[in-house]
Amino acid sequence: KQWYQRRVAITAGHVLFWQNNKDHVESALNLRNDFINRYGLNNKACTIAAGNPASGHEMCVFEVDWNPAGPFTTAQYSFFIPPYRLQETSFWMLQNKGDHDVFIHPNSGCETDDHTKWNTFSGAKWPIDASVFTCNYPGCKPITGS
Repeated sequence: KQWYQRRVAITAGHVLFWQNNKDHVESALNLRNDFINRYGLNNKACTIAAGNPASGHEMCVFEVDWNPAGPFTTAQYSFFIPPYRLQETSFWMLQNKGDHDVFIHPNSGCETDDHTKWNTFSGAKWPIDASVFTCNYPGCKPITGS
């Protein structure tokens, strides 16, 4: 556990939503836009793989996955969040998420544990398909995102 406390450089925050429900999609995108505006993330698209521990990287926005992708069984979008911003951004998201489910996890390089043991859900706990992960040691940088 001590290596984890020293090495976690970044966290990811995901919002999961039903891609076939027009109202749910609309409110999820409104939440995304509100978060982007609140934290000044316009034109700050992430240019790294989603599972990359990327120490020192600033907060950024990943593209929306409109269909199940990676370990997620539904549509979702995510933000790359440095640890020093985690409390502030999590607090805001939890107060503003409405009926959406939020999934927060570290990016330590241990993708399976990051997504299945060291995570936090607010709302419903969605299933995670951990079979897609290729990185499972501290600092590992996946070739494709998760």
